[in-house]
Amino acid sequence: MRMFLTAIMALCITNIYAQTIIKGSVKDPEGNLVPGASVTIGKNKATTTNDKGEYQFTDLQPGKYTVTFSFIGYETTGNTVHLKEGETRVVQVTLVAAAEQLQHVEIVGRKESGYRNTSSFIGTKTATPLKEVPQSISYVTKELMQDQQSLRVGEVVKNMSGVSQYTSYDDFIIRGFRTQNNGQVQLLNGLRTITGFWKQPLTNYLERVEVIKGPASVLFGNSSPGGIINRVTKKPLMEKRQSLSFSSGSFNTFRGFADFTGPMNTSKTLLYRLNLGYENAQSFRDLQFDKNFIVAPSISFLPNEKTRLNLDVVYNRSMSRLDRGQAVYGNNDIYSVPVSKSLNAANDYLNEDNVMITTSFSHQFNKHIQFNVAYLKTIWDEDLLEHRTANGYAKDSANRELPTLVEMQVLIRKRKVFSDNVSAYFTFDVNTGVIGHKIVTGYDYAQSKMPWGAAQSVANGYRNNTNTAAGAYNKDNPGKFLYETVNGVKRPVPNVPHFDLTSESPYQLFDMSKYFYTKSNYDATFYRTQGIYVQDQLTLGKFQALLGLRYDRYTDFLNYTKKAQQQVVQEALIPRIGLVYTMNRHVNLYATYTEGYNPQTASTINNPNAGGPFDPLLSNLIEAGAKSDWFNDRLSVTLSAYRIRLKNVLYKAGDAGNPDLMRQVGQVESKGIEMDVKGQLTPDWYLTAAYAFNESAIKESPKASEIGRQSPGAPKHQGSVWTKYSIRNGKLKGLGIGAGSNFVTERNVDGNDIQTLPAYTLVNAAIYYKIDRFQLQVNLNNIFNKTYWVGGYDYLRLFPGAPRNWLSTVSYVF
Repeated sequence: MRMFLTAIMALCITNIYAQTIIKGSVKDPEGNLVPGASVTIGKNKATTTNDKGEYQFTDLQPGKYTVTFSFIGYETTGNTVHLKEGETRVVQVTLVAAAEQLQHVEIVGRKESGYRNTSSFIGTKTATPLKEVPQSISYVTKELMQDQQSLRVGEVVKNMSGVSQYTSYDDFIIRGFRTQNNGQVQLLNGLRTITGFWKQPLTNYLERVEVIKGPASVLFGNSSPGGIINRVTKKPLMEKRQSLSFSSGSFNTFRGFADFTGPMNTSKTLLYRLNLGYENAQSFRDLQFDKNFIVAPSISFLPNEKTRLNLDVVYNRSMSRLDRGQAVYGNNDIYSVPVSKSLNAANDYLNEDNVMITTSFSHQFNKHIQFNVAYLKTIWDEDLLEHRTANGYAKDSANRELPTLVEMQVLIRKRKVFSDNVSAYFTFDVNTGVIGHKIVTGYDYAQSKMPWGAAQSVANGYRNNTNTAAGAYNKDNPGKFLYETVNGVKRPVPNVPHFDLTSESPYQLFDMSKYFYTKSNYDATFYRTQGIYVQDQLTLGKFQALLGLRYDRYTDFLNYTKKAQQQVVQEALIPRIGLVYTMNRHVNLYATYTEGYNPQTASTINNPNAGGPFDPLLSNLIEAGAKSDWFNDRLSVTLSAYRIRLKNVLYKAGDAGNPDLMRQVGQVESKGIEMDVKGQLTPDWYLTAAYAFNESAIKESPKASEIGRQSPGAPKHQGSVWTKYSIRNGKLKGLGIGAGSNFVTERNVDGNDIQTLPAYTLVNAAIYYKIDRFQLQVNLNNIFNKTYWVGGYDYLRLFPGAPRNWLSTVSYVF
């Protein structure tokens, strides 16, 4: 018996030591161990190095293996190993810093993964490491969007310092300034586009969302003084990847997404990517829903190392209702009405079609000269019917407000907008002695046109005494109007029934034929902007300088296509100076000065009732800060301090007869500090955090009461944190946990010194479980069910945030 047990033990020991193993460690050029480096064997076996930079593959079969090592910022390297039965082979590797030149135009997809992004085109129009851009740039990657299930840019921006929602529309505050003021101009892949304002599109086709802080006019022409948002679409990859995901959750939400990419031929000169999206969701807001279809194909042609061509299309079909916000009682009690109550009717609708087609081309003549050109065509189509507030409370016969009744109006509108943007530039990489230069010189052209055919019908006001028309109520001419008595109160009869905020069942299918309409056509509008610019990025030892100058010419066509047509031309010469000093391998210090401008006429703000033409917005930025990388360059930290001065800003005029009328005040100054943290603390521990302090106040105004008051919609403090930890080994292998919080302090509402929005803090969490190619994910948002508002114009148009909600997602990668 003893001999039998001894034989069994010997056999077990032999089997243990007979395992065939490859193991080792990965170091950087300075000899430091590298956690989180990717190590692969063949097509199916992959791992990452642990906290000590070590890796191991066990239970291998004898044979020939190619072990490949890769890590962000380093060359991919590989070793071939011939394994014998029972052999343990130790393979050590020292990575070499990547020497490959960054692509001048973003045509091939980003190789990085995780919460950290290392380079961008938005800061210099060339692929420049973010650490070397002398201006603050915040961003959110697709991996963070997926972990949080943030499917709208409004949900994404909470992870950025100094950026918050102004309303629930595509409408944001950056460093105290509202971005919507520049006519809904956005950037898509660094090109100017004008899209629908009312609904934020899905983000499933985006690689990242990024914001360059402060005036960016020297790069992109007229833009908001606080900053500009750039949406970067996913580009084709050289390796085959396919994924599907399906989500369901609160408010009857269902979403399905697909992402396919890879080479289309064996030589990998033709690449493709196709993103598909479908959403069908209700809302916590009564009568609200969103149904979206997205098709986003992209094709890249790489005939040789010097030539690149890309075609990128995004088509979004949106069917929904327009939510004009929540109204509360006229006594300014913000909690008097449930946040779920909207002002819509059951037969309202908003249908939008948005097409964006981008073609980009890049050719490198030699190692010193490269040419880049890109063209973006945008088509936006709106078909709208809405019951909405008339921006006031109902009146009795003495013209006194009835605080629980809201005046209503109906809008029926159809319109199309077309925009075009061409950007062409050369880059020159040259040296003058010991000074290196990267020179960019180019020309931009952009135009936007709303042709004839746009029209709307509006029903509002009070009915006349013969019930044949409607108009604004005049208490001094009471005999002109029709009256009714309700609950003992005599009041004029509205053209569109008032909305009763106290009613528990206010929603109806209204008979649209019973209203009296005022019909009008939108005049055709057209504007164009042209810019010529030159920029030089100089390098001398530890110092870098960025010098830029742009001449921009903006032309607005008043009375477009009419006999009285005339051109209103505004010109600007825009400088930019930036300095970067490399303290050590971890920290860069920077400082910058730049100017900006933004024309603002009735056509550019898309509202002829606003008045104008107005003088252009003129701004300047002074900013200084530090950018650093830590934890073996896995974690980046940016700290900045800034001051922005803006002249000629528009505010509401307070005209009861024309609530859309705007007026100009003298000067607004915004100053503050910001911090952004992005990346990984360990290979399994991801982190993003942001904080911003901002004082944005009117410094010069005809109204003394406005001076020193914080700008509408701008919080003084805001911040966020999100972290995710995944378990790689043991019985809980594949399990991950995410959690975070974001807060925003009190904000003023659209210039009214009485109405404010309260501060709020939200807590969110998620749990993940990954097994093989499947991942199960559940997100729980607003865990403590806080009542809060993301923004608003006034107490008749508030935009509440969602109560506690959940979303479950199943994804499969193959």
